[in-house]
Amino acid sequence: MRMRALAGAMAVTCAAGCALGCAVGPGYHRPDLQMPANWRPPSAIDDSVRPFFDSLAHSRDSLGRTPRSELSDTAANLAWFGLFQDGVLQQLVRTAVQENRDVRVAVATIDEFRADYGVARGALFPRLDLSAQGAKQKIVFAGAQSFTFEAYNVVGNVTWELDFWGRLRRSAQAARADLLTQKENARAVVLTLVSDVASAYLQLRQLDLNLEITRRTLASRQQTLRLASFRYSQGLISELDVRQFEAQVADPAARVADFQRQVAQTENQLSVLVGHHPGPIPRGRSIAEVLSAVSVPAGLPAMLLERRPDVRAAEAELTAATARIGAAQGARLPQFTITGQYGSQSSRVSRLFESNTDIYQINAAVSVPIFTGGQLSNEVRAASARAKQARYRYEQTVLVALQEVENFLAAVRTDRDQVVAQQTQVGALQRALHLATQRYEEGISNYLDVLDAERSLFTAELSLTQAQLQQLVDVVQLYKALGGGWPATTTAPPPR
Repeated sequence: MRMRALAGAMAVTCAAGCALGCAVGPGYHRPDLQMPANWRPPSAIDDSVRPFFDSLAHSRDSLGRTPRSELSDTAANLAWFGLFQDGVLQQLVRTAVQENRDVRVAVATIDEFRADYGVARGALFPRLDLSAQGAKQKIVFAGAQSFTFEAYNVVGNVTWELDFWGRLRRSAQAARADLLTQKENARAVVLTLVSDVASAYLQLRQLDLNLEITRRTLASRQQTLRLASFRYSQGLISELDVRQFEAQVADPAARVADFQRQVAQTENQLSVLVGHHPGPIPRGRSIAEVLSAVSVPAGLPAMLLERRPDVRAAEAELTAATARIGAAQGARLPQFTITGQYGSQSSRVSRLFESNTDIYQINAAVSVPIFTGGQLSNEVRAASARAKQARYRYEQTVLVALQEVENFLAAVRTDRDQVVAQQTQVGALQRALHLATQRYEEGISNYLDVLDAERSLFTAELSLTQAQLQQLVDVVQLYKALGGGWPATTTAPPPR
């Protein structure tokens, strides 16, 4: 009864001390970064050429071409899986998130820091140990007299540091912020993985289209070579014409082999990203179909940057560094510790816990650092310096994030115009090749017109696929730069 009352008094005293004690050191307050409300508008030059690109797009639409992808005037609640409406790509992303080894490493790292946080929080609570001991001793007194006895005891030991100044609480706050940092780092790994899978898949679909264009061009040039050979056999053209057509066949033939190599390497890259052995990758929608389904909101407020894992991780690092200032300051103040033990001791094991066998002890101690050679004060200065570094890294991370979003917004805006221009060029060159071939077959024009038209069309078609890929990749990078997407509450500015 006496021990229970004593233990209750200790608990009340400790709880009162912890409740009344204030945590030393500065509390965390988010720095005022003065974020812009909106992104920078298009330049005056962009506005001046806008009617031209719009006219090109309208002209292509009126001819029944594939509808162009454009920036939406209203923002939709687009999750990642709704950004590109391709079932195969969505499944690849799901598999990658589940099977990728880098993601598994990130998850295991979170488990490690969660355990570290538990260790830091554990210091706030009393430590209870149970020990048992049995001994047989012989004591020799003066005059050569000896005495032999046995002693057995079971004792519970309690150790508790009273966190009057909040040193342990600040350490726990820092450990919790470290855990949040690792969670955001894991989100960054997943976000990077998703963008890498999407970019690689889109590149694969572009290579597929390039391979299709190249094979089609090769077949067309082989047909033209057969026609030239026939006309040469009829004495209508010279051998020089035939050799010129023959040389033109070699270019797409070499490109076919090159694109086949790139397709295999990209499939291997995708296989590793999704956590599988290198192998073939299934295909979904064509790059033109994917492009036509993409819609990006025109108005995206800068506060969306708070979704970015690197920004949130940098802020968590600043929170941890700020808390560690308090932990370092608390180490310079007196430390109060209560230790105690309670148990039973007897000369026989069978008599343990009988009346008059209980033993107990309670100690209260205070430790005051007097002289440490400047060690503790320098630890406070070092913690303050690390907090300054963390703040500057946080501010720099936000600035870089703003730059990345601005860059990709401008890229997506101009990519659309480039694709429209390239589509117009391809359409014109297709018609030019048809006319040149028709005139050559009728003997009206020479082989040079056909060769020039074929070369120009081949180059323009490959440039178009590259422009389409670049637009889609920039959308992926914009998604990544915004931390994973944009919410439904985003509003767009009024149309110009």
